[in-house]
Amino acid sequence: MSPTWPELPFSAWKDTCATLQLWTQVAGKVRLALTPWLNHSWHVTLRVTARGLSTPLITDGISDFQIEFDFLDHVLWVRTANGHARQLMLRPMPVAEFYGELLHLLSQLGIEARIDPLPNEIPGAVPFDRDTRHRSYDREYAQAFWRVLLRAHEVFSHFRTAFLGKASPVHFFWGSFDLAVTRFSGRPAPLHPGGVPHLPDAVVREAYSHEVSSAGFWPGGGPIDYAAFYSYAYPVPDGFGSAPVQPAQAFFNKELGEYLLPYDAVRGAADPNRTLLDFLQSTYAAAAGLARWDRAALECDLGRPGEPRAVP
Repeated sequence: MSPTWPELPFSAWKDTCATLQLWTQVAGKVRLALTPWLNHSWHVTLRVTARGLSTPLITDGISDFQIEFDFLDHVLWVRTANGHARQLMLRPMPVAEFYGELLHLLSQLGIEARIDPLPNEIPGAVPFDRDTRHRSYDREYAQAFWRVLLRAHEVFSHFRTAFLGKASPVHFFWGSFDLAVTRFSGRPAPLHPGGVPHLPDAVVREAYSHEVSSAGFWPGGGPIDYAAFYSYAYPVPDGFGSAPVQPAQAFFNKELGEYLLPYDAVRGAADPNRTLLDFLQSTYAAAAGLARWDRAALECDLGRPGEPRAVP
């Protein structure tokens, strides 16, 4: 097993995972409330940092600030551009307490953010201010999760360099609690049917307004009880679920409608980075090939440090 890809058994930290998802939603919704809409909801996402997960810069018309989860010191930081900061120690506490504390810290800094207290994309969700059930925080597994995100971010970023068309940043969606990177064909897609729990159909339809091939990492939950990498296409081209992909441990999950590669298959590989990159490239090739994307115009060689892309 690669020491840089830590163990992350979902059963051992599922309570912390559920709590942390809700905490990140509170922070993410602050940016959502104060930031102009960017296509495909890219403005709401968190970014992996050298210490954890952070919002990009937020501006409310008066203050410029960021919110960061620090999984080394286990602190939530709110830092402003004028040098002021507030912190909240990450520890076992109910979501309702975290919600109240974060809004209080923002208020101390002169920042007012009115957010929707109902969590998104979670069936049976309870408003943040009434959620006293989710209160777990295991420091070891919270940090291990972030370290998996670091390694996945490295490979996803390398994979992204081989595409000339429109592509998302490598970013973290707090609603679905996954790290993702998405490629676009440039062509419009059929209207998405919507139906995602506690997410307006207008948001879903805007996110999938154009054809995509998307991949990411998800810690587990719901229909699968293990961490996994995934890859899907929208709309789904005919034959996608039976396309040959790599590595051998990857498979198509009909319930989710996407390819899955268990995290442990990557962690246990002789070359985890190569194994994951093979999965990303082969599932993308299946989606783009079957959907007849203009691959010659959209693709290029993988990037190399310090070497500009050669232009024919």
